[in-house]
Formats: sequence, C-alpha cells, structure tokens
Amino acid sequence: MRVEECAVLIRITRVNPDDLSSHELYEQTRGTWRISPTRAAKAEYAFCVHKGVVKEVYTISGWDPECTTPYPTRRITKTGARWEFRGSRASDAIRQKYVDQSVAEYFRQGNTNPIKYTC
Repeated sequence: MRVEECAVLIRITRVNPDDLSSHELYEQTRGTWRISPTRAAKAEYAFCVHKGVVKEVYTISGWDPECTTPYPTRRITKTGARWEFRGSRASDAIRQKYVDQSVAEYFRQGNTNPIKYTC
C-alpha cells in the first residue's frame, strides 16, 4: 500500500500491540526515537507499524526532546539524543484508510531502522 499522506512510519518490535491498551500503544509509538527533526517536522501523521502492518495512526501536533512529557505506562531512560511526538488518534477517515493495511514495502528486509518517512 502506498501512503499518500506525509507521515512518519514507526515500527515497534518489542511489544505486541494486541496486548496493549490504546494509551499504552500511543506511548510505545510516540517516543523515544532518533529522528531527523527537519524531516519529522513535515510529517502530519505517525503510523504505528508492527510486523509490516499499520496498527494505529496518530495526528502529530508537535515534536519535543525525549522525556518532555511523562510516560505513565512505561519506563524511559533519557539519553539526550532522541525525540517524542505529541498527538492524538487520527480521524476515522484516515484510520479506516490505513489501519490493518500492510506498509511492509517501506521496510526492506534486513533494515533495522524503525523510522521511515513518506515525505
């Protein structure tokens, strides 16, 4: 599937999204990441991707240095070199378009970088 919106695809691998509440999934997706602040600032959406499939889509309201906001459901160690986004669940129209769709083509086999940009 081709992503038509300007987005950052965030691959989560250490947890199973089906075992998380919606808030826990948001916290897993929003941070903390080594990103290009310039490229990330262009993205309107953040896609939570697990095993090549979109699990949730968030509308990004901004990016902050890591640990700017608390993570009540997970433990984060500050490194000083990472970023987190602020956002909310995307509109139903955007979610219906992408949730449960494969975006595996954006992540080449062997590539371990969890971040991909579509713009």
